[in-house]
Amino acid sequence: MSNLVIGIEGLVGAGKTSICRELIKRIPNTVFVNGGNIYRAIIAMKIKSGSNLNELKENSFNIDMKNIMDLLGIEIKIENNETILYANNQKIDEEYLQSKEISMAVSTLGGRTNENKLFEFARTIIDDLSLKYNVILSARGVLNIYPKCDYHLFITASLDERVKRKASQYNSKTIEEIRENIVKRDELQKEVGYYDLNEITKVIDVTDCKSIEESTDMVMDVLGITLND
Repeated sequence: MSNLVIGIEGLVGAGKTSICRELIKRIPNTVFVNGGNIYRAIIAMKIKSGSNLNELKENSFNIDMKNIMDLLGIEIKIENNETILYANNQKIDEEYLQSKEISMAVSTLGGRTNENKLFEFARTIIDDLSLKYNVILSARGVLNIYPKCDYHLFITASLDERVKRKASQYNSKTIEEIRENIVKRDELQKEVGYYDLNEITKVIDVTDCKSIEESTDMVMDVLGITLND
């Protein structure tokens, strides 16, 4: 069996990244390309360098994401079967990438910047990795990045459940603040087509799952026939 490229995306707070990390434990010879974090890292380092989100939004269509990535010295490395981001040889903090500030900036700018060269770069990485490994690719607009995905999964859950899961991640924020944040990000991402489904997309509703392990079990059921061949 040839190596698989499995594209995974979904609603804010549905648990797609945690599912991806669980999958690389279960599927032999697999790497996780966290495309969402790559985009987050570029935006985060741009903001950290002094750029203002409103200015970035106003000029979004002129922003070449790959050019910014190179200018900021951002590199992608594989560590423990997952892509890890560095800027000028310093590891970029995962907690900062997942912060409310960066999450909202990414939702605001995503799909509005020039991502053509970044996507070409990503395709090269995925093609190279897939020669040796199964690849799990998580990002917004996965099939725009890599149209040759063998599977495209969309992870969904109810708003209440997503709020509850985010509340456990951001325990310093109120439930209402988290709900407003998720609703706003949903609106922004739906607006640019990130929640559009493709004919090959399989939607997996994990609302009733009590753990990431249970959510991953559902994903494995969808992939099981191929993985067991």
